[in-house]
Order: sequence, then C-alpha cells, then structure tokens
Amino acid sequence: MSIASSVASAVGRPTASSSAHSSVAGQMLPGTHCPVFPSNNVWNTPITGLPVNANSAVWLASMSSSTTFLHPDYGPSGNPRAPYGIPWVAVRKATTFTRLTFQYASESDRRPYPLTASTPIEGGSDRHALMVDPYKSASSPACSLFETYDTYFHPSGRSTAGSGAIWNLNSNALRPAGFTSADAAGLPILPGLVNYNEVASRDLDHALRFTADCSQESYLWPARHEDGQSNTDCPPMGARFRLNASFTLPASQCASFCQTVLTTMKTYGLILADNGSNWYFQGTADRRWTYTEVDQLKQIPAIQFVAVDESCLMVSANSGQALQPGTPVYQASCS
Repeated sequence: MSIASSVASAVGRPTASSSAHSSVAGQMLPGTHCPVFPSNNVWNTPITGLPVNANSAVWLASMSSSTTFLHPDYGPSGNPRAPYGIPWVAVRKATTFTRLTFQYASESDRRPYPLTASTPIEGGSDRHALMVDPYKSASSPACSLFETYDTYFHPSGRSTAGSGAIWNLNSNALRPAGFTSADAAGLPILPGLVNYNEVASRDLDHALRFTADCSQESYLWPARHEDGQSNTDCPPMGARFRLNASFTLPASQCASFCQTVLTTMKTYGLILADNGSNWYFQGTADRRWTYTEVDQLKQIPAIQFVAVDESCLMVSANSGQALQPGTPVYQASCS
C-alpha cells in the first residue's frame, strides 16, 4: 500500500514523506523504505472469495444497517490547517524519544516513543498519535510503527497516554492475545486509514477500519482485544465486512475518488476496530480532501454489506499472515 505522511498536507509544510507514491500492497512507505506490513498480511489480502459469516444478518441489524449510510470520518473541517481525520508522521533520524506514563500500562509497550512537541495529534477525544520510525534504535528495529491513544506531550518529561503499541512493519506478528493498542481491537490504526495519495492513484489496496456503536465481549482474528458488552447480537472486534459486488453508483454521483473507495470496500472490506458511531470509517487528516470527495461516499447504504468469515485465512493465531487467493492451500481451506 502507498501512504504518504499527512503532516505536510495538514499544516502546509513539505516533508520527506509528502510525495505521491503508487504501489502494490506491502510496498514502501514513501520517504521511509518501510512497508505497511508484508504483502501477505491480512490487512492487504482480498476477501472477495470468502463465505458470508453465519452471524452476518444479526450483526448488521445491531448496527442499524437498514437505515444507515456509511460516513467518512475525515475531510475538510472549515479550517484548512486542521482537517478532520487521523494524522501520522514519518520521524526524522535525530528525533528525540520520550518515555510516557500509560493509564493502561499492563497492556502497553512501555518503551520510549518518538513523540515530540511537533508530533501531530488527532483532534477530538481520542487524541491518537501515529509515528513511523524508519531507523533502527536501541529499543526498536527499523520500520517501527508507534501508536498512542489519549496522547499528551509535556516538555517537562511527564508525557502521558492512555495506551501505546509498537509494531515492526516488516513483520506479521500480532500483539499478545488480550492486549489493547491505541485501538480498542488491539489492532494498528495506520494500515486501515483511507489515504489521499492512495485514492488519487487508484491504489487503495487494503482493508479499512470502521466503528460500531455496540460490540460484543469477544474478538476475532486478527483483533486481540474486546471492549464490548454482553450482547452477542453485536459484532465482535475484528469482524470483517464486504460491500456487495453488485452495488454501484453512477459516475455522475460518484467520481473517481468515490469509485476507488467502493472498489476497495468490495475487494478488501472493512474491519471493526473500535466503538463509536455506526459505520463511520476513518482516513488521514489531509487538507487536499474536498467536500465533494467526502460527501459522495455518504451515499453507500450499510445494508449493502455482509460480514464475511475470514477464519480460513489464518495461518497462525499469533500472526497476521493470511493465506493468499489463488494458492492451493487457499483453495483447499477457503473454497
């Protein structure tokens, strides 16, 4: 997948990661020489051939799907310098690492993070900070993804966050079972964002993260954590949904940006990653988004989705590696 840092677009300053970059799944983050996980990672795996989950209809009903349209949770805010969405940054080699105090310390990676006064932090209550470090450090390998929730940087050294997680972007390793991350599902945030550069190049080749108002007290691979209620009608964290292949919108109502997202939802689908408003899906904070590009995506009826059963893709419970369509083992397990 091809993701350029949203910092340059959000604040109008060019960075080493701000150039457009077209790629296939698993290729390099621009300016970093880092992948967003290997190409055979579950985030990067098509789900067009997977069977419908037996719980699909019940889960859809719990999310008010018959009366709800999808909502892109990113785009213009009225302030060009502060668009809606989740920003991220590729850190420079000389970046100072900071120790944080975590509210959920027992499930957080308690190592230094490349968090500084200039690190972009998501607006709103979640205050996510996403940082990619291309360089090897004493405490982490090259191409490490650092993500924090409820993030507050203090120059005095008392920086805090609700939780924090670190991934090696060259690895398919998941977090320990039962561990949260900066997301309720224990998943990374960055791989699931709609990114302007990817959409512009028609190369949005990975699953997208989204939220639901209720989730049950369980999780499905590749999620590692639940934050739900004792209502089994609600979907579990990690549940994956696919847009029906037959659903279309005319080009007059859904231009190329919109059509690219539709194709992605049909091919890679959505992964339930957090609690929130039903059928809100997230993207990067980028001042290049236009109201038209965002508003056209509000025409997608949630009832046009089905939950799929992706359990056959799992190679190991502790790995994000997925069986790939077209291989003999996929045909034997998923057909």
